[in-house]
Amino acid sequence: MSKISHLAKRFVLSLVPAQVQEIERQWVHSVLTPSEFDLWNKMMAQDRRHSVLVGRRFVKYRPSSNSSEIAGALLHDVGKSAARLGTLARVIATLVGSRTNRFRQYHDHEAIGAAMLRSIGSDEITIVMVEGSCVGELKNALNRADDI
Repeated sequence: MSKISHLAKRFVLSLVPAQVQEIERQWVHSVLTPSEFDLWNKMMAQDRRHSVLVGRRFVKYRPSSNSSEIAGALLHDVGKSAARLGTLARVIATLVGSRTNRFRQYHDHEAIGAAMLRSIGSDEITIVMVEGSCVGELKNALNRADDI
């Protein structure tokens, strides 16, 4: 799927006012460490919903995955929370680039997310997945899972 198509679908999904169901929240809680779960809870509602979709798809594409790998899939966008941008501001940031500090944070969400996870002692594989530097089958599974 093209990047534009992916972004368009993410935008449409972000407009749907749906919360993560309790059973999904419990699944996320069972996978993440307490500190990771705290970070996940600070994500915007649409990012948490996207996180669950990506996490479930990741497990489908990589059934042998361990909890650190699933955590990487669930938290792949956790750095976006640092920018504190709503849906419209994210669209503008995507269109105009890193023109402001918050837009720059949004664009640098992978590095920011990795730093957040490093600061709480997350597993290195989780960090590598969030910073976008995983390779091979792991990267392929994450990319496929995120291609919504």
